[in-house]
Amino acid sequence: MTTTAADGGTGVLAGEQRMLIDGGLTGASGGATFEVINPATEEVAGVAADGTPADFDRAVTAARRAFDANAGNWRDDVEFRARCITQLRDGLVRAQERLRRILVTEIGTPIAMTYGIQLAFPIEEAGYWPNQARNFEFLRDAGTHSGLGRTFRQKLQYIPVGVVAAITPWNAPLYLNVTESVPALLAGNAVILKPAQLTPWAGLELGRIAAEETDLPPGIFQVIVSNDNEVAAVLTADPRVDMVTFTGSTAVGRKILAAAAPTVKKTVMELGGKSTHIVLDDADLAQVLPRAAGGVCTMSGQGCTNATRILLPRGKLAEGLAILKASMDQFPYGDPWDMRTYSGPAISEVQRAKVLDLIEGAVTAGATLVTGGGKPAHLPTGYYIEPTLLSDVDPRSTIGQEETFGPVVTVTPYDTEDEAVAIANDTVYGLAGQISSGDDEHALAVALKIRTGTIGANVGGTFSMTSPLGGVRQSGLGRRYGDHGFEEYLEVKAIGLPARLTQR
Repeated sequence: MTTTAADGGTGVLAGEQRMLIDGGLTGASGGATFEVINPATEEVAGVAADGTPADFDRAVTAARRAFDANAGNWRDDVEFRARCITQLRDGLVRAQERLRRILVTEIGTPIAMTYGIQLAFPIEEAGYWPNQARNFEFLRDAGTHSGLGRTFRQKLQYIPVGVVAAITPWNAPLYLNVTESVPALLAGNAVILKPAQLTPWAGLELGRIAAEETDLPPGIFQVIVSNDNEVAAVLTADPRVDMVTFTGSTAVGRKILAAAAPTVKKTVMELGGKSTHIVLDDADLAQVLPRAAGGVCTMSGQGCTNATRILLPRGKLAEGLAILKASMDQFPYGDPWDMRTYSGPAISEVQRAKVLDLIEGAVTAGATLVTGGGKPAHLPTGYYIEPTLLSDVDPRSTIGQEETFGPVVTVTPYDTEDEAVAIANDTVYGLAGQISSGDDEHALAVALKIRTGTIGANVGGTFSMTSPLGGVRQSGLGRRYGDHGFEEYLEVKAIGLPARLTQR
């Protein structure tokens, strides 16, 4: 069933087709659209505007003009910015039931996940950032300094970077659209949001709400999509764009860095991961492992921070595998409209094929297939993958090193804690991880040895809007959330003043 954007009915809906460019909702300049496929049914759910090079140029031109002209006193009036984003949050609240249906349709996410990270969390986040911006010191005293025989006072001014291109992935589109756009806007930037072509509607719906329900000045926030990555790549190379913020694969991140290098753009990136869960010898396996298996398989395994590599003490390998197999064989996956479901389909046939190839390659390389490993016979339609458990995985094998992005748990035994730490650190990534122990201090001691941006020591995760999130090594640059994340969208100007000047 296809409806208009204003429809409040129930059922599967087609989403907003139009882009937001320079304050107006519009189709592509050439009139072209591309199909949006429902991954749970493999059917065309609707279409979205297929942006052209001219459309992207127009969006960049509008953003540059709006930022440079300080439209609506945008750069200087934090209260105005906070009011606009609060309006956006209120619009999301009013549209949340429509958004819930859109998200289930275009991602295949289980509807239960929309009461968490897929919808409830981004609405909460949009309400969090306005007060953070209001309370942020954009001009602060930095004390007295001495150097080269002189003494001076200093103030630090935090100023917006300029035009920010926000490029987001398909696994949690509304959440990441908000995460990459809202703090950048509240910092005083102009933002061009480019959602993933597999999930355009969450971004286009955000653009519709911005256009129809907020006072955002034309050009300050725009949403533009294309089915051609080469068309969208102009955002990373255009000299009028000052910064790129990106969440996605490391391979794409490298391309963005190369394109941004000639103009030395600022970049913030959350990239791939191969996170490890070290289960220590004193951990309660019956308590830890069912949660570990569920954490990997939730969202069809399509989460960059998922701890997909589980390391077990060799003496407890058989016991651990039995617990993991029992958990995964009972894991509720399938129909995303069923509230009992916690794992839906892969996003596309291409993604499913990639995951199945990795599983097959692992078995060929010597891993043991404990359970799963294929397409579920009871779900012949939809891009589903059986929750899969592999044992005896060589940590240097392809599946031991590459991001799987599917409901696949690999298990590797270890003999000593030092060996486990070495395996966890022997990867080009460093995004997240977990340590489980029967003793909190023991878990902390091991966590301190892991090279990663975030890690949970006897907690399932440390995900919070007030806590920095990001990776090291090839898992990214910069941080999201908290003051660290907000400051990524700002530049710091140091202002020297005579030491005799009183603090003001």
